[in-house]
Amino acid sequence: MSLGQRGVSEKKSLEDEEKPEFPTKSLSSDTWDLEDVDIDPVVEKRLLRNIDWAILPLFMILYTINSIDRTAVGNAKIAGLESDLGLKGFDFNKALSLFYVVFIVVEIPSDLALKRFGSIWLAFLIIAFGIIAICTAFIENYAGLILTRIFLGLAEGGLLPGLVYVMSRYYRRRELVMRIGIFYGVSPSLARAFGGLLSSGLLAVCPIGTVVSWRKIFLVEGIMAIGIGTICLFALPADPEKTKMLTEEERVVALKRIAADSVTRTYKKEPTTAALVWRAFNVTSILTTLAFILTNISFQGLSLYLPTVIATLGHFTTVESQLRTVPPYIVAIVWSLTNSYISFRIKRRGVCILVSFLLNIVGYSIFVGSGNQHARYGACFLAISGGAPAGPMMLTWGTDNASPETVRAVTTALIVGVGQLGAVIAVWTYLPQDAPNYIRGNSLNLGAVILAWLLLASQVKYIYWENAKRARGERDYRLAGKTREEIEQLGARHPGYRYQP
Repeated sequence: MSLGQRGVSEKKSLEDEEKPEFPTKSLSSDTWDLEDVDIDPVVEKRLLRNIDWAILPLFMILYTINSIDRTAVGNAKIAGLESDLGLKGFDFNKALSLFYVVFIVVEIPSDLALKRFGSIWLAFLIIAFGIIAICTAFIENYAGLILTRIFLGLAEGGLLPGLVYVMSRYYRRRELVMRIGIFYGVSPSLARAFGGLLSSGLLAVCPIGTVVSWRKIFLVEGIMAIGIGTICLFALPADPEKTKMLTEEERVVALKRIAADSVTRTYKKEPTTAALVWRAFNVTSILTTLAFILTNISFQGLSLYLPTVIATLGHFTTVESQLRTVPPYIVAIVWSLTNSYISFRIKRRGVCILVSFLLNIVGYSIFVGSGNQHARYGACFLAISGGAPAGPMMLTWGTDNASPETVRAVTTALIVGVGQLGAVIAVWTYLPQDAPNYIRGNSLNLGAVILAWLLLASQVKYIYWENAKRARGERDYRLAGKTREEIEQLGARHPGYRYQP
């Protein structure tokens, strides 16, 4: 007996109610009218558990591999990449900047391609960046580094917003924060902790054939990515109405759950139009994106250069510096999960981000104001932990407040993509001439976090103001003269829609 049938049977026996009728519309249809479908709590609980086990472990692995590949260059840097490739001056920073520029450009097109081709698009991206990582193991000069970083940006740019978009097709608004917190909040910190351990181990072992030193990092991580990407060709879930991991009854319940977050209570795959794409550029998405830019300036900069920063705190070997990057990320994982859980319980996003940013502010203040090595290492814990939940929380917040489907797809790509402008700036925050205290870079990071805090505090205030206007009926004029289809496409602009604070 299927999960859906068991749940309905239990409900009938316990409450003597009739089994709800499922829509007769074909599963391949673009439109579902689900107003008359009841959701059995028993069925929903089992379905949610089923979805969690199918999606969360896989997505955590995918984004962990993605983050390991992206930050491998930081570990390779202190292992001799610059000298081996003959880099001079700001060559390394330029290569990192180009990666993020390309990363930004492909975000929205990649998410629209995912909407068109389905989840197999993500598997293709993972295999692609694995191949590019392997190629990086064999580069011989600066031109090779530039070329591989450009192609890596093309491949990696669409993964994160793509994963979030797929999750938004299975989870309700209130459920996203904990799930995104698990895979996006934990995975980068886990990747950097594991990446540091992996790099330390690879640097300590014998050469792999002709591949030596830092080249082993890219080779092994590239092989891992290709293997996982190949599995994803068969394991990534399709849309709820097509996926084979659910029975037909379970698909209907899954669709009903998503429709329940729509004011019109319908499931409709609207066509992608310029008007819907443009609607993604609104007050909440713009404020979130600006704050994400500032967050990336502080968090990505320290993350990329943490091995270098720690190396200046004492007379450490390369392996010792790598190992000392692990504890701050372990603490960051615990704080990210705690922050996401609190947000889930209190049903608030903004206040949880603002509290986390206070840790950032304290951490960077110590960096700027203290020369004590122990205090500065402690500041690494505060700065990394404070920034770790901010990205997933802001991405969840943006997704929470984006509707319909096309607007949500563009919004996730917008926040992640344009937000990477901060990463472009971040690669220039820790310059060699500023060592060992990096006062200029840490001051910039401190200012960025404070400004991000102010922007998000303004967004919280705006959301309460806008929701109050809708409660008073001051947005009801948007329904005047509209057809049912036009009303369905209002999404977050519908007067009955309430923004998540």
